[in-house]
Amino acid sequence: MRKLTYYIACSLDGFIGDPGGDGSAMIRFVDEEFLAFLKAEFPETVPTQGRRALGMDDLPNRRFDTVIQGRGSYDLALKEGITSPYAHLREYVASTTLTESPDPNVEIIADDLVGKVRELKTEEGEFGIYLCGGSKVAGELLDEIDELVIKTYPLVYGSGMPMFAAGFALSEFTLESARPFGNGALVSTYSRKR
Repeated sequence: MRKLTYYIACSLDGFIGDPGGDGSAMIRFVDEEFLAFLKAEFPETVPTQGRRALGMDDLPNRRFDTVIQGRGSYDLALKEGITSPYAHLREYVASTTLTESPDPNVEIIADDLVGKVRELKTEEGEFGIYLCGGSKVAGELLDEIDELVIKTYPLVYGSGMPMFAAGFALSEFTLESARPFGNGALVSTYSRKR
């Protein structure tokens, strides 16, 4: 069974972006040390355009071969004229408002997101599924998430877009590892306690 991993950047107070969802304030923490970590551990989580710009285009996938993102996350790429932000992965966009995919590499999931994720998890393969965001999709898929990889940056937003837009429900995870960085960032990995 393949794992669904919510790999996400957030502030110290648990926000993945400002109230409009903009998380660009966190980008400045991707320094030389952090970039080396990304290249070694999670190269496929860097969007295709970024991989090319950083000379990472030839790096093989380490953990994922599929990405799922919400419409809001996908719109960030579309605004830049990029219709396939993760062209090196199988791409799915969860959206009830996007009726047609603007790119043959991107499949729209218009309904039964949970069912589609369960189907993807049963596929054979060595790689898992990368849940890229956003908040609403993560909330809808909370029960399907097997692993959390949280890149926490030393910022406090005060308010904004939470990691999960969901109703109250306790879900327990176990800390597997924590890696601090010189710039104050921390990458924590948790597995779901079942």
